Amino acid sequence: MPAVPQVLKQRDYRLLFSGYVASLLGDGMVGVALAFAVLDNGGSPSELGLVLAARLLALLACLLAGGVLADRIERRKVMVAADLTRMISQGVLAALLIEGRPSIATIALLTAVTGAATGFFNPASSGLLPLVVKPELLQQANGLRGTAQAAGEIGGPLLAGLLVVAASPGWALAIDAATFAVSAAFLTRLRLPAHVNTASQSFIKDLKRGWGAFTEHTWVWSFVFAIAVGNIFWAAWSALGPVVAKQELGGAAAWGTVLAAMGAGGVLGGAIAIRANPRRPMLLVVGTGPIFATPIALLAAHAHTALLAVAAFCSGVVLVLGNAIWESTLQRQIRREEMSRVSAYD
Repeated sequence: MPAVPQVLKQRDYRLLFSGYVASLLGDGMVGVALAFAVLDNGGSPSELGLVLAARLLALLACLLAGGVLADRIERRKVMVAADLTRMISQGVLAALLIEGRPSIATIALLTAVTGAATGFFNPASSGLLPLVVKPELLQQANGLRGTAQAAGEIGGPLLAGLLVVAASPGWALAIDAATFAVSAAFLTRLRLPAHVNTASQSFIKDLKRGWGAFTEHTWVWSFVFAIAVGNIFWAAWSALGPVVAKQELGGAAAWGTVLAAMGAGGVLGGAIAIRANPRRPMLLVVGTGPIFATPIALLAAHAHTALLAVAAFCSGVVLVLGNAIWESTLQRQIRREEMSRVSAYD
């Protein structure tokens, strides 16, 4: 029987991890639920792309400010406020979808609110973990988080697909809203060291300091730039995958199966990350990149669901493994008081 990872013996990480598990299950449902909320309401593929873009643009608009704010005040407060905001926005959207057929503009607006809150949550979350976990246990912690995320991507899409078929995408989003409340509750129980405000008096100066911390490490900014280019193409997977599934693969259940396969690969990748100790971590991370081209190419070639699922599984393995190693390396090498600002660029 495998030994329990050392990091799970720490009380505060167990609380933090429990919140992750809850919210990541809900997040795993959103991809399927949101896509078919648009398509089943008569939305076109272009309108689905606009809804997804609204979420990402709002997130992008708030990331840098979120990074500065998380380095200036206690990061937990930022995360709890973001969780409660997302609980409300997802809850309202869920209620509208259950009761009727909201306009595409309304779906986009509420999705943007969720994205904006996530833009504040993510940098704070990256900066909080090194305060809870010892440096030598960071990769275990990130590997476990990746495993939880992958597990949510298995159960979430399958459950969302069933709910879409049997009832309404709104019920999946209602569960997502509830998980944000659970996450906030766990966060409030953390015992954190006293926050030391090392910020400058000017918000702009703090923003510039964050940019300086990001650009002073060539390995950081060059890797982020390379992955950003890849993400441009990966976005086609999120926007067009549900459309292809609806037109050629049988609908929500088929797309949920493909996403669940990616989640299963992520579980394996997370298990590897918990125990891996690469001598040259960034070389390993960079080497995983080309694998992501496979599922997108197969989607473009109108491949069968089973083949797509195999490619998605392989992508899931390298995604979680690479992310865990990358995040751990970043958290070890970047000064803690600047971690949230640097991670905002990431």
